[in-house]
Amino acid sequence: MKRRHFIEFSTSLLASIGLSQLDLTRQANRYGKVLAQSTGRKLALLVGINDYKPELGSLQGCLTDMEMQRELLVNRFGFNPSDILEVTNQQATRQGILTAFDEHIIKQAKPGDVVVFHYSGHGARVLDPNPIGNDPLNSTIVPIERDSDSVSNAANPVPDIMGQTLFLLMSLVNTENITVVLDSCFSGGGKRGNMAVRATRLASDITLQASPAEFDYQEQLLSRLNMSKDEFLKLRKQGIAKGVVVAAAGPGQFATDAPFEGFHAGAFSYLLTRYLWQDNRNNSLEKVFVNLARRTKDLANSSGVYQDPEYEVKPGSDYKDKPIYFLEKTRPAAEAVIRNVSGNEVEFWLGGIASQSLKGFESGAIFSIIDDKEQEIGQIEQESRVGLVGKGKLVGNTKPEVLKPGTLLREQVRGIPSDLSLRVGVDDSLGGEQGKVRAALQNQKRIQPVLVDQKSATDYILGRVSQADIQSWQKQGISNLPPVGALGLFTSGRIPIDASFGQVGESTDNALQRLRPKLKLLLAGRILQSIVNGDSSRLNVTTSIRAISGRGTGGGSSSRGAGNPGATAPISTQKLQFQSGAEVQVQVQNNDRRNLYVSVLFIGASGEITILFPLDWDAPEEAALVASQQTISIPQETDNWAFKIKGDSGTFEVLVMASVTPLKNALKGIREIAGRLGVTKGTPLPLNEDAPVDVMGNILGDMNNASRNAAGIDIVPKGVQAIGTGALATMSMVVEVVN
Repeated sequence: MKRRHFIEFSTSLLASIGLSQLDLTRQANRYGKVLAQSTGRKLALLVGINDYKPELGSLQGCLTDMEMQRELLVNRFGFNPSDILEVTNQQATRQGILTAFDEHIIKQAKPGDVVVFHYSGHGARVLDPNPIGNDPLNSTIVPIERDSDSVSNAANPVPDIMGQTLFLLMSLVNTENITVVLDSCFSGGGKRGNMAVRATRLASDITLQASPAEFDYQEQLLSRLNMSKDEFLKLRKQGIAKGVVVAAAGPGQFATDAPFEGFHAGAFSYLLTRYLWQDNRNNSLEKVFVNLARRTKDLANSSGVYQDPEYEVKPGSDYKDKPIYFLEKTRPAAEAVIRNVSGNEVEFWLGGIASQSLKGFESGAIFSIIDDKEQEIGQIEQESRVGLVGKGKLVGNTKPEVLKPGTLLREQVRGIPSDLSLRVGVDDSLGGEQGKVRAALQNQKRIQPVLVDQKSATDYILGRVSQADIQSWQKQGISNLPPVGALGLFTSGRIPIDASFGQVGESTDNALQRLRPKLKLLLAGRILQSIVNGDSSRLNVTTSIRAISGRGTGGGSSSRGAGNPGATAPISTQKLQFQSGAEVQVQVQNNDRRNLYVSVLFIGASGEITILFPLDWDAPEEAALVASQQTISIPQETDNWAFKIKGDSGTFEVLVMASVTPLKNALKGIREIAGRLGVTKGTPLPLNEDAPVDVMGNILGDMNNASRNAAGIDIVPKGVQAIGTGALATMSMVVEVVN
């Protein structure tokens, strides 16, 4: 997220409703815990549209966004379900949306009340009769009745709701505590890899106009406000009318509608709500967005979705220092919440589980049932999952009376499938060779070929580069592009994977053979991502990365255990960004009462995995030991290497694993690899050929043994590897490299 003046990003909806001096990166170093002002009623209006006409581009995740937001508002922020109004699909006409805003929000909100308006659907742009700056267009919300001919014909005005109208509606709300969340964008409509873009399709030579009814309605709103047109234009140029506005993506970026593990959702809405489920502090809006910036890098690193969410506050206000939604969370952080109970059978909502980890929450996961004082009062064993809805049963000595809708659940053990596979989409660009490619991939162990149809999740896509790809990547500022016709791997958002493309004219047979090692690396990376649990781990660990020479912005994060009463407070969390050529250092601090065993891995932009710690191949278990209250730095003083950043741009990941017992089998295997390759003590160890998958398998096996012993249970079924929050903390730091 970058600092921009509104004139520079006036193509976004934020600008269209009058945002100015957007600043997403300044840190509130002077701020401690910020208390929300006392509030009265809490009102929410949630609008979601999937069923657009096919020519505009139908969506699949907008209703899920509403469900995610509703569950969050009710179960963590204390909203009364009867005060949340949902307007969906055929209800979400222009008139339906405007009437709902007027009746539910404007006519009910009183001073001191809290209001949330969330919109998930398509965005677009129309001619602005009173533009801000040099941009002649104003961004819009697209209602369900938009005609299909608007894609290629500008003869008829469209029924969209303009940003100007949203400004006036916000002005009429009788409270300052209003938050508007917009999960949509305004260009690039259509598909990107295995995802859809939340902007209507539009021919490049078409400029649309808003309907006369839209301008008539604006005049009515001005009359209700007793505001002149000149006064309105002046205020609009100054900034937003009230409260806070949040947008899912910056100008020129795509707000994506993506398939995850059995469901679709807006990438931003999922990221935001999942973060707020697991956040155990009442951070300010500004700090929430700094933390979200790090998670958008995580998302980009795994899927190729590059979205920088933006926010703006009312000019002259201190709202960036207020908690998000102007509310403190009323209940503890959690991964799930009970929705329905029938005897000992339980249905629960998995709102706090990351998409990369969902495969570990199908069968065999164990949840702790907690009360609002964060005390465990029972356990649930998960038996199945459909989308974000899990089902399970009571285990142990849990009393049935503790099972009530609204009771919170925290992860205790996840069950990673022993045969977790890498899903590779076979792209249409392969033409008549798709069948042959699918068969060849199927023959590779733990590689699963899938369709690129925006219906099911993919990890990567195999295909050829097109001219349209080149044009899209150039607009996104991606450099070192492969040539048109080259065959290689893309992320699910159709971003090229470094070092995966061959020469133009290469046969699919040769490409598949060439890519076998790369696919194994990417499979190992997927296994690693499935065990990242820093947000739920009960161990007390802090990780950080900082520059010791060169320029960059360091920072770090802490496991959930670091937030326990009496624990060391986590360090300031910042967006991790370093210039090429900087020398950096990783630090791991063990604040736990126990000694821990630590391993640190480097994962490059093209999937390569290198072991950074421990590097004593003669005694790796002893080298991995970090005593309670000890801090280690990597590289260590005795190492014979320096951590210097290379390359023009991109990302890399540092993964830190801390466990209560040594990873005996994994370290033994690593020691054998180092000996075979002749890697000396104190030198990082790259994992090549079959080694990455073998090492990850050993790591999972070691963690499984430690987790089952630490949890004191053995009800996790065969075929899954138990990863317990009391035995392991795996934390990821994704770092952006810039010129």
